[in-house]
Formats: sequence, structure tokens, C-alpha cells
Amino acid sequence: MVIRGRVWKFSDNVDTDQIIPARYLNTSDPYELAQHVMEDSEHPNFAKEHKEGDIIVAGRNFGSGSSREHAPIAIKYAGVPVVVAKSFARIFFRNAINIGLPIVEAPEAVDEINHGDEIEVDLEKGVVRNLTTGKEYKATSFPKELMEILKAGGLMEYAKKKLSS
Repeated sequence: MVIRGRVWKFSDNVDTDQIIPARYLNTSDPYELAQHVMEDSEHPNFAKEHKEGDIIVAGRNFGSGSSREHAPIAIKYAGVPVVVAKSFARIFFRNAINIGLPIVEAPEAVDEINHGDEIEVDLEKGVVRNLTTGKEYKATSFPKELMEILKAGGLMEYAKKKLSS
């Protein structure tokens, strides 16, 4: 599973309130949430200016804060195919996998990738390539079971497939 896109670079400690502000949690419509994704972050116009397929690259502790599942849902339904960060808050990590949003830890890559770069993320090989600079970085690769959940589109879809086979 290889994903390519243009980078939106974020700093450390982007919490769930920055990803999807609490004032929008009165809806569970994923497309409505996507219209407000990253609105309280350092890129408040992200939802309006990004293009589907753009990739979020961030520093340490991405997704910290509350355990709301709305945060990875808003990112996924905004058309962001993967998030690359130095590290993720554990509950965000689990929520992202559960809803089928690939997330990759690649600290060295984050340090050297710039806003607007084009990158490629190979989830199965655990590699991030900066197509703008030509550099390649090691990333955390997923165990087989987590890759199966991601390929299925999330935990619920994975469970449905398992139960029907």
C-alpha cells in the first residue's frame, strides 16, 4: 500500500481540539466534521485549502487530548490518506487504526520534510520517501494484523469480513 501526496506540515502537540474543535462535536456526520478539520491549528484554513490526497506531517504527540474518535474521522473524511508524525498519542493511534486511517511514525523524516514537499509512504515496507529531495527514511511498519484492518477500511469492516468468511 503506497500513498503519495503533498505535505501540510504541523508542529508538536497537535491535540484533538485543534484537529476538530469541540464546538463541532454536535454532529457525527463525517463529511460535516471534515469541513472543520484543523480549524483551530496552526493552519486554520486547512479544510478549505488542502486538496484530497494531501498528507499531514507533524511533530511529537499528534492527537493528544481527549479520546474522541471524531479527530481521526475528520482527517480521513477530509481526504487525507495518511498522517506521518514523530509520535502519536496512544488513544489517537488506536482510534485511527479502528477507523482505517493509516498513521506512520517516522521521526527523521518529519525533521527533514517541509511544507509543500511531495512524499510517498509505503505502509507495508515502512518507508517514507521525500520525492522533492529524493531522500528515503525508515518508518514504523505495521504488523500483518494491523495492515489487514487498514486494508479493510477499519476494525468494523475487518470484523465483518472475518465473520462472513
